[in-house]
Amino acid sequence: MGVSQRSRWKPKELTSAYAITQRENASLGEAHRFITQAVIVGARVFGRAFAEAYRQASASSKYAQSSIPNSGSSTSKNFISSGLTLDEACKILNVKPPQGGSANVEEVMDRFKRLFDANDPAKGGSFYLQSKILRARERIELEVREAQEAAEREAEIKEGWKPKVWKDR
Repeated sequence: MGVSQRSRWKPKELTSAYAITQRENASLGEAHRFITQAVIVGARVFGRAFAEAYRQASASSKYAQSSIPNSGSSTSKNFISSGLTLDEACKILNVKPPQGGSANVEEVMDRFKRLFDANDPAKGGSFYLQSKILRARERIELEVREAQEAAEREAEIKEGWKPKVWKDR
């Protein structure tokens, strides 16, 4: 009987150290639970915000495509890619719109170079304005190029298809 009583008996210091260890383990378990809950709540908030931003971007894109007239034409596709209409591009560079697929390319390049250099960020200009000027020039060049290609196609259709045959001499 003496042996079993000794095994049940615990000194007071060991009992209190054991109790402190158990309390620390319990508080660590609560800390893990709190951290896990915080991560889960944060992930849910971030996921909802991301989903809402995606929905808004999708709706904005659909609205932009539906608001452009003749959405099947190449001009509307060019508007979507550059973000400028031909009228806006001509106003930015202060040139006349191309008439019949031809524009004064020298005037466009002269205005482009002058405005592009004037808005150089190294000289205290605006990068935003500089990029708008660049996009305006590209838009006018694109419009002229498309008109020239269309004129070439029409001329080829008018005269008929004549393949280029290379004969050995």
